[in-house]
Amino acid sequence: MSTNHKCALLVVDDEPYILTTLSALLAPDFEVYTADCGETAQKIFQQHRIDLILTDQKMPRMSGVQLLEWVRENYPQTIRLLMTGFAELEDAVEAINRGKVYRYLFKPWRVDELIQVLREACQRFKLERQNEELLDQLRRAKQELEHRVQERTVRLEEANHELQQKNLMLEKLALTDPLTGLPNRRAIDRLADAEIRRRMRYPSSLALGLVDADHFKEINRQYLLPGGDQVLMDLAKVLIASIRTVDTVGRIGGEEFMVVAPETNVEGAVALAERIRSAIESFAFSYKDAPIQVTASVGFAVADLGVTTEYDQLKHQAAAALGEAKATGRNRCIIYSAPAAAS
Repeated sequence: MSTNHKCALLVVDDEPYILTTLSALLAPDFEVYTADCGETAQKIFQQHRIDLILTDQKMPRMSGVQLLEWVRENYPQTIRLLMTGFAELEDAVEAINRGKVYRYLFKPWRVDELIQVLREACQRFKLERQNEELLDQLRRAKQELEHRVQERTVRLEEANHELQQKNLMLEKLALTDPLTGLPNRRAIDRLADAEIRRRMRYPSSLALGLVDADHFKEINRQYLLPGGDQVLMDLAKVLIASIRTVDTVGRIGGEEFMVVAPETNVEGAVALAERIRSAIESFAFSYKDAPIQVTASVGFAVADLGVTTEYDQLKHQAAAALGEAKATGRNRCIIYSAPAAAS
């Protein structure tokens, strides 16, 4: 789900002036629907996707708690909020136990506080949906990996053992960077180290790259943290679109990303690095319709076939290549070839 997407909010109250007031106040931030009773609210749920519901407690025929309990049973993904002008403790306990409410608000509400609570609820809804999408991606990745392993006809015992290890690794990779949805530093470190160990058994070349957005502090200064976050999310999408299906990209901190490219020699690393750099330079980054020119410096270290290396050594060389790219003008690619280990 896009972070720019407006959450659909259903406001339920039997007082028309409250519905009119809240509709006007909340329209800039939400796609607002209104209902004057629980029965009308149920019909709206059948006709529209509702992300958040804010309902009064004291209503004829069906109370707010009863409505939220119905929503929880039939539309459990909807974030539920209850408001009332009566502050009885029993109502609060009932709302929490039966309706599983996200927040319990009292009338009369302060406009700024109400909007902030709803914005937080909307953000929670989006994060939960993004997490579901991420888990679905991990499940599809696992299925693809199983299919590839099943196609192998040699080293059957080794391949089955590798599948078990990678399945275990995929389960541990569930912790991801919450902003971009990419593997976080811990996850990408584990994956890169696993690739180093894998090539000891099945010799092949391996490339490790670092990508750093140029002058990112200036972007944060000019567009503040929300603008910087938008650039990082779009940058993650560009990186994913620029790599191969066998490659992996993760966010290791701030504006810095790591690319792990198995079976990639120096020539392949040159092509991959330039594809990443060019894609970033040509992408139309923007925030609130304001275009943002973004470039990146790219540093790769390559361990060719037959060259023994360790993860820390390869990462250090990639960092040195990145440092040279930034020191010599930025928006460029530098590729280092890992030296053979001393005998």
